[in-house]
Order: sequence, then C-alpha cells, then structure tokens
Amino acid sequence: MSKKELKTNAMRILDRQKIAYEYETYECDEFTDGIHVADMLGHEHHLVYKTLVTVGRSGGHYVFVIPIEEEIDFKKAAKAVGEKSLSMLPLKELTNVTGYVRGGCTAIGMKKQYPARIQKEAKELPYLYVSGGKVGMQIKLAPEDLRKAAGAEYADVIL
Repeated sequence: MSKKELKTNAMRILDRQKIAYEYETYECDEFTDGIHVADMLGHEHHLVYKTLVTVGRSGGHYVFVIPIEEEIDFKKAAKAVGEKSLSMLPLKELTNVTGYVRGGCTAIGMKKQYPARIQKEAKELPYLYVSGGKVGMQIKLAPEDLRKAAGAEYADVIL
C-alpha cells in the first residue's frame, strides 16, 4: 500500500496547513479502546488521547479530546462550551455527525467544525497521539498543532 492510499481527511488537512506529524498503523478488525491501542503500540498512556463527541441541551455538538485513562466531567465540559448540560452523542449518530467511525474519530476534519476542547494538561506535553481518522491509525503531533488544526481551545474537562 502506498503512502498516498493511507492519507485520511485529517492527514490531508494537516498537510494543507503544513503541520508536521507522524502516523502509524496497527492491525485492528473492530473497535478497541485507546488503552489497548497504546499498549499495542508501546506508547505511554498519558501521551495518548481519545476524542469524544457530545450533544448539548441546545442540540449543538461539541468535541472533547482527553487522555485515554480519564473520564469526561460533563459539568465542567458543559461550562467550557457554554451549555447547560451535555451528554454523549449516541453511537448510531457518530458517523452521520462527524464523518468518522467509532475508534477512528479525530477532532481534525469532521464534517463540520464543531467547538472543540482539549484537556488543558496536553499543552505541557512535547507531543501526543490521537486517532488518525480511521480505525487502525494514530497520528503523533504537537498539542498546539492539534489545537490549531481542530480549531480547539484548552480547558479542564475531566473528572
């Protein structure tokens, strides 16, 4: 398989914005959680982040990028995006709303630019790993580059 065939929408956006990144692929036939992926690839857990998509009471969609071992604090997350309350987007709606599938969802290049928040501690890291836009692919990039590419802000949104 050539590198051209491996390009995801997220990677094309990073290329267009001239943002440096590395990617790696792994064998995966079905959804597996971020902890399993990190272990499989030999990455320290605190460097691997997952992307969660929520829906607000207003009906708006919001994206949160948090460490794989953490859980979202819905009250803090709602406050960070100016909503009264948030809940997880039902899985059956994920692809229709984002263009991505479970396990391949990334904050970069969704169907629409949704408000996004990255857990604030990420900005202290030299780099982090997020999904590359499809199951079986991870992207390594600087947190500030992720913030720029996703149009995100930093916030405290975990328990």
